[in-house]
Amino acid sequence: MKLLLDENLSFRIVDALVEHFPDSSHVDLLGLRGQDDASVWRHAAEHGFVLVSKDDDFRQLSLLHGAPPKVVLCAIGNSGNSDVVALLVEHCAVIQAFISDTQESLLILKR
Repeated sequence: MKLLLDENLSFRIVDALVEHFPDSSHVDLLGLRGQDDASVWRHAAEHGFVLVSKDDDFRQLSLLHGAPPKVVLCAIGNSGNSDVVALLVEHCAVIQAFISDTQESLLILKR
């Protein structure tokens, strides 16, 4: 499972996720920091990423355009890095099922 973390999530959590989500990355690591949402959206779609964000704008894009890319919205407010990692790892099987589902384009994760 290949996740692309948006800039509202720390690049530092990529290493903590690699065991469960190999080939994942962060917009900073791909030179996309400061790019508009449409550019990040296109990059995720073109490179087979599932976009992970806390930004409601990506939820809107997902509802408007559908997949690809699929979007995982972490609805956890101002939580720390360890909380984001725990949320994603805890829902690894749910995320995998979501990725396999050809009908769904948005997954909202809450604690």
